Amino acid sequence: MRFIITAAPGTDQAKTDAEGPPDEELFAAYMRYNEDMAKAGVLIASEGLNPGGARARVGISGGKRAVLDGPFAETKELVGGFYLIEVSSKEEAIEWALRCPVGLGAAEVLTIQQMTDLSDIPPRFRDIIADVAPTWGASFSRAR
Repeated sequence: MRFIITAAPGTDQAKTDAEGPPDEELFAAYMRYNEDMAKAGVLIASEGLNPGGARARVGISGGKRAVLDGPFAETKELVGGFYLIEVSSKEEAIEWALRCPVGLGAAEVLTIQQMTDLSDIPPRFRDIIADVAPTWGASFSRAR
């Protein structure tokens, strides 16, 4: 089972805490956490998102894609980063999340969401994927 764990600030104070670079010990703790997951064979990808970097929010307006207000008017809307992991259960995903270091303001709240598995897609829709998106479909199938 694949899960995405997204990291976000927990309070408005977290935004000011996240503006400066983390101290070296805290940064090293996060890197050890990443290394532990990689060595355990559960980490697929892990990235931080630049809190001051370029952002946009695209939604729907008048039935078409459009740039919406924002982005991210409130600190709680900012995603600080993510971990993509493959584990045997939601409980194991929670266990890994509980091991994540604390102290990086943009990563205080971790949200765990299960990714769609090929078996979640009805057979007819798998056929459509094979017909119209064979390259993507092959990568989707390999990831599981």
